Amino acid sequence: MTYKTGSIGEFMTWTKRVVANPATANEMPQRWFDSDTTAAQALGTTASPEAMVKLLSEDNISLLRMIVSEHPASLRELALMAHRKESNLSRTLKKLHDAGIVDFEEGPGRTRVPRVTAQRVTLELDLVGRGSSVSVEHARPYAG
Repeated sequence: MTYKTGSIGEFMTWTKRVVANPATANEMPQRWFDSDTTAAQALGTTASPEAMVKLLSEDNISLLRMIVSEHPASLRELALMAHRKESNLSRTLKKLHDAGIVDFEEGPGRTRVPRVTAQRVTLELDLVGRGSSVSVEHARPYAG
């Protein structure tokens, strides 16, 4: 678990326990939120670090850079640029969207225009415990 949800009262109780015995801090995540929705907004994703590592393959990072530099007007146009099947590309972009990295604008007709919304992804991997986390930074809106 990379974060914990709970009330302010629960957080205060945990904080008092940590002040009294700092070793108890190792038992809980260092990030607390009032809900999963708030956590997703703050962290930018609910993807696990392991899933994010797989998702950010060399091919997918190249794809993200292509979206930023070439400004494709549709998924079909991006598929042609990337030399990938549109159905496979759509699945990849959905995963990137779920991870908080890509979003879609409405284009002409029923087209969807992919846009990279994340500027930075940070992975913190705890190799011996359960303290790993992922954060996605959306520093600026897309300026197509």
